[in-house]
Amino acid sequence: MRQSWRFSGWWVVGGAVIALAGAAAIARQSLDQQRALFETDARIVHRLLSQQVVQHDAILATLALLQPAPVAIGTGSPEQRLPALYPRILSVQRSDAATPWPDPALAEAERLSRLSGRAALAPLDLSSGRYRLVLASAPASYALTIDLQALVPWTEWPMVAETSAVRVELVHAGQRHVVQPGRLQSGTASRFEFHKVVAAESQPFDVVATQTVGWRQWPWARMLAWTLAVVALLAAVRHLQRQRLARRRAEELLRLGQVARLNTLGELAAGMAHELNQPLTAVLANTQAAQRLLDDDPPELATARGAMAQAAAQARRAAEVVGRLRRAVERPDSGGQRQTVDAVEAVRRALYLLEPECQRRSVAPVLEGLPVLSVMADPVALDQIVHNLILNALQALEQVPAAQRRLTLTLRTVADDGELAVADSGPGIAPDVLPRLFEPFFSTREGGLGLGLSLCETLASGMGGSLSAANAATGGAVFRLRLPLANNPA
Repeated sequence: MRQSWRFSGWWVVGGAVIALAGAAAIARQSLDQQRALFETDARIVHRLLSQQVVQHDAILATLALLQPAPVAIGTGSPEQRLPALYPRILSVQRSDAATPWPDPALAEAERLSRLSGRAALAPLDLSSGRYRLVLASAPASYALTIDLQALVPWTEWPMVAETSAVRVELVHAGQRHVVQPGRLQSGTASRFEFHKVVAAESQPFDVVATQTVGWRQWPWARMLAWTLAVVALLAAVRHLQRQRLARRRAEELLRLGQVARLNTLGELAAGMAHELNQPLTAVLANTQAAQRLLDDDPPELATARGAMAQAAAQARRAAEVVGRLRRAVERPDSGGQRQTVDAVEAVRRALYLLEPECQRRSVAPVLEGLPVLSVMADPVALDQIVHNLILNALQALEQVPAAQRRLTLTLRTVADDGELAVADSGPGIAPDVLPRLFEPFFSTREGGLGLGLSLCETLASGMGGSLSAANAATGGAVFRLRLPLANNPA
């Protein structure tokens, strides 16, 4: 019973492990897919923004190379047409000896540009949503004022800005400009991040993309489907295994029943032979006496002697017939088939076969004592004895309430014997029944043949052991089977 519960527990634990492992794999696969999509979108965003800012360097380089005449500066000057071509360029400014920079910040950026030999950023205020880029050249230097939001090529953008969960920012010198707000969540299961500086040394903005995956975004439907599939599969496998175990149990019970029937038939034949031999012997003795008397009687002596001789011959023939019947159905000699047997395993086999009977009676057998007990016995005979003793105990327990039913099997050594004690908490054995308990054809159960315990005692004696019964001090009956230990076969 305990083994069965432990086995079922392992099935539950194994199923839970498989279900959790599969669900975790599904969740990991989903997160990996979301991460891969996020990284692909982030790389596209970086490439698009890099293309945009690189154009600013090209525009400034073109202006420095063409150097429009100062007199052309005004509404109609060529560089003032750039905002119409590039909406993100809010304005174009120019400085030379005649027109110095009106803003000292632009003058500082021009100085930095001359030192680095490339365009330089004027001091930033990303919260304003714009920045200025200055390129120093001769005879004139140029500055662009760029709109950060218009910097984004929305027509080529890989995400829908209003609904996307990805947050995109431009970061520089601790300042941030949110390009796409996204939907970041707190207490999330996973967080994806992407950092990469745009491909323009003059505008080293760090493109930062962030996405959070909340518990609601996990593939719960797929995980639940996997768990249900595992449960269904394990239930099917468990059902098939139970069917196979039930079939094996039934086959073992059938084999044990066949052996029991054969042994019972042998016991029956032995009893019949014993009962018939006495009257047959008397008939034989009487006819022999009559034959001697008739030998002394003169009248028809030959006829009387022939009749009595025929009667004696028929009596002998009847005895021989009974003897042949007994030899034909006689049990094999258990003593000649003895071998080393683990009594504990025999008990466990019997409990396994009788597990449905125990469950039906709400009885949980308790196995106590030695973990291994090797005895000299006939394995089949030992199985039959243990099976009958446990079954008798279960039948006795039917007479008491379910809450009071106890069945304890104890294995120990007593001198040179191994002992199995089968104790139940049933009503016990009546004092007048106890002396006749092992008599053939004696039974206290209605419809019983009275051969079960007699057969068990005969089998135990044939293996050099003994079977006894008594009432336990705490109530109920206790049967003790003793067999020689394997290391003392004699």
